[in-house]
Amino acid sequence: MRLESKFKVSRLAKYAIIVYIMISLFYTTSHYFSIHHVQTSPRQQDTTQRVNSLPRYQEPLPNVDKMKQNYNQAEKSKSSQVTWPGSKGSADIHELSTDLIKSKIFSSSMGLDNVTPYYFKASHKMKDQDITLATLVTRNRFRVLSRLASNYKGPISAAIHVLDDDEKTATIKELAKIYSSNPNMQKYVDVHLIIDKFDRQFNMWRNTAKLFTRTDYLMMLDVDFHLCTDFRTTIFGNPKLTKMLKSGKTAIVVPAFEYLEQKDGKDWRTFPTKKSGVIEQVNDLKLNSFHNSWVSGHGATNYSKWYSTDEIYPVTEYEFSYEPYIIYKKEDTPWCDERFIGYGANKAACLYEIFISGVDYWVLPNDFLIHQSHKYANHDRTRERTHNRILYENFRTEVCLRYSRKYVTEGTWYTSAANNMKKVCTDIPKWKYLSGISKEQREADKLAEEAALLA
Repeated sequence: MRLESKFKVSRLAKYAIIVYIMISLFYTTSHYFSIHHVQTSPRQQDTTQRVNSLPRYQEPLPNVDKMKQNYNQAEKSKSSQVTWPGSKGSADIHELSTDLIKSKIFSSSMGLDNVTPYYFKASHKMKDQDITLATLVTRNRFRVLSRLASNYKGPISAAIHVLDDDEKTATIKELAKIYSSNPNMQKYVDVHLIIDKFDRQFNMWRNTAKLFTRTDYLMMLDVDFHLCTDFRTTIFGNPKLTKMLKSGKTAIVVPAFEYLEQKDGKDWRTFPTKKSGVIEQVNDLKLNSFHNSWVSGHGATNYSKWYSTDEIYPVTEYEFSYEPYIIYKKEDTPWCDERFIGYGANKAACLYEIFISGVDYWVLPNDFLIHQSHKYANHDRTRERTHNRILYENFRTEVCLRYSRKYVTEGTWYTSAANNMKKVCTDIPKWKYLSGISKEQREADKLAEEAALLA
């Protein structure tokens, strides 16, 4: 009996040891393969490290957690290489790193530490024939962006800049909370996160918002503006306007207004929604054209004509400081020059090159925007404006000469493609002589100008 009991205990001990060994092997194997299940290249490891270095949030944020999980899985599953096929019929593949591609895309900027396209990606299925609001956002405007998403209920491409400082993690955490709290943000807003130490690279941010726009058309918009009318219905409900926009040779201006008293412009719910309301408040000296004290900025929109017409009309008195809010085609239009850092001339330079490239500006007669009043940052902008004024003078000369050579070389100097350039480049000293235009062409232009005066 005792022998039989000892035998049973011995057998149980053996079974226990075997089970223990099997469990140990299982956990060891699982742990090993969870770390080493994919062999990554050094660049892939670098990409994974950058993704894993993004802040993680401790408190429960279910919607954001899900979005972040989807983002991280997508980021890990894709290669950090961009590939091109070889010559026709060849199986050769040429690879370039995405970091190298980004460095070329933003080669004129101050430098890039971290640019993450679609940090949050809108769930709404974008239609090609739609207008994306391409806008720039910093931490103090997160809630304004949320309001814009709820108002527009259409695609928004937001380049969001976060300073790489001690507040970086808190800023991204705040962005995530606001994004998760508004279903319209999650549905319509693509967030492209830019983290670096270089503040106010406005044109670099504009290019980021434009580059990752997922529709055929975009509106270059400051996030502080409230959309008072449905310009998408105006444009796509009018075959003529749709055709003009589709051609890529028309940019549509939506006139901008602001309240003379800052307190009147704080609550967007009190803003007029019809043109008649705007005219009434202009007559009552409550509302006026945006930055009306600086006529060069928006004067070319010709507000006097806007008040009295119901027909779309062209901008005929373009000047180099003009800064309207325009809707235009994404493809085959110039990018913003990223050398402009800080305040002054950055947007004007962008719009100037678009105009010189042969894109005409036309004004919508019944749609409008109103600026939402806010306090401006209390810092000295004088140095930035002085720097950019000098830069802009040189830039205008560069652009005029470059497009002159382009039109002469491609044989379009005497076509409508060069008309806008000829209108605004005449104040550049010795422009025609420096641009490579032949003596015969200069003489022909002179005769044409004299004929126009006689007519």
